[in-house]
Amino acid sequence: MISDAGLGLTQLFLFLFFILLGFPIAFTLMAMGLFFGYLGMGDRVFDLLIQRTYAVMSSDVLISVPLFVLMGYIIERANILDRLFRALQMASGNIPGSLAVATLATCALFATATGIVGAVVTLMGLLAFPAMLRAGYDPKLAAGVVCAGGCLGILIPPSIMLILYGATAGVSVVQLYAAAFLPGLMLAGLYIVYVIGLAIIRPEVAPRLPPEAVKVPFGKLFWALLTSFFPLALLISMVLGAILMGLATPSEAAAMGSLGSLVLAVAYRSFSFEKLKESVFLTARTSAMVCWLFVGSYIFSSVFGYLGGQGVVEEFVKSLPLNTVTFLLLAQAIVFILGWPLEWTEIIVIFVPIFLPLLDDFGVDPMFFGVLIALNLQTSFLSPPVAMAAFYLKGVAPKHVKLEDIFRGCMPFIGIVLLTMIAVYVFPGIVTWLPDQLYGGESGPPAIQMDSAPAGGFQEEEIPELPPLR
Repeated sequence: MISDAGLGLTQLFLFLFFILLGFPIAFTLMAMGLFFGYLGMGDRVFDLLIQRTYAVMSSDVLISVPLFVLMGYIIERANILDRLFRALQMASGNIPGSLAVATLATCALFATATGIVGAVVTLMGLLAFPAMLRAGYDPKLAAGVVCAGGCLGILIPPSIMLILYGATAGVSVVQLYAAAFLPGLMLAGLYIVYVIGLAIIRPEVAPRLPPEAVKVPFGKLFWALLTSFFPLALLISMVLGAILMGLATPSEAAAMGSLGSLVLAVAYRSFSFEKLKESVFLTARTSAMVCWLFVGSYIFSSVFGYLGGQGVVEEFVKSLPLNTVTFLLLAQAIVFILGWPLEWTEIIVIFVPIFLPLLDDFGVDPMFFGVLIALNLQTSFLSPPVAMAAFYLKGVAPKHVKLEDIFRGCMPFIGIVLLTMIAVYVFPGIVTWLPDQLYGGESGPPAIQMDSAPAGGFQEEEIPELPPLR
């Protein structure tokens, strides 16, 4: 007879095997959880299924996910991006590598409004990428700029990824937003500094625009910024400001942001019931995927912990000669590798909970850990062989642009992400300073949300329960 811990580890390995074969992840999680849960606890596993489904559907935190997604889809379809890019292009005309700088600034702002990596990379691939190629930019640099800029929405608030991490780890989403704000701006700023420096050193890869494109009357520039940059920046500032200053919960701010995006769409004369219907449909599809992932991951992790699999993993990691630095390196390396075959949603709700119970043992703040993961996931979208951002761009790029050129263009930006991660670890105040200033250094909710089994396992008569989502 195989032991309970052996069943748990078999459950984990079979899950990895099935998802690599291409099975739907959410339903594979539920199937594995229910099957091995039935072997380990009998009919009570179906009570667990009902309990966890209800917990997800009644979560106050997860309400903000469909609202932020709806806000992003409405803005995406409001034809704001074209106006925004043109205005920022005119504003940065005299800066070396001005088109690339305008692209990164547009990506940062638009990614903040949408948080949908595929949408930002695709739209900028249709708008900014051809403009840079026509201006004589090196295709590798242009591709790297679009891919790296489009991934910023994972990190810069209001990031959907941070909401899911907060719900999974039991960390305050508000404090996560404050913690990720400066690292996000720092990463975007380093991208821009790199592009400007490269354009100065090697002007042939990023030629200056002709004088007639640079000399724009002040009135025309002011009007372009007033009608494109400022409305979107104001909407984002109001949403983020309300959250960070404690004036509204993330869900309330997301609802106001969705309303504000509708107002912008009407103001730009881009509103139609067909576009609204499409946005709602895409929002429902995305939200359903997230919710089923949470249900599946909660069942899977509960059964995994009940069978003792979590305890085996913890004991194995504790037996290794690890300190805080080496533990963080190991965890981030695993997340980096998982980013090749998996989307960030699966990494957050399935694999991150395995690390969460270990954070206290190595003295790692779960909020700090979440920001490092958000930074790390930037590299997952950019790193070959499965760089999703590169494939998004290849799908809309001219045929003469090769996939390997896009990969090569992403490599310097991966180095910048790694440099940012090192800076964040060496100077943790980059993460903690703003939360400390805004909230007085108060600790957030408990760090471990998905710890589904105590060290000794569950008693026979217990049905394993997880604390509800916060």
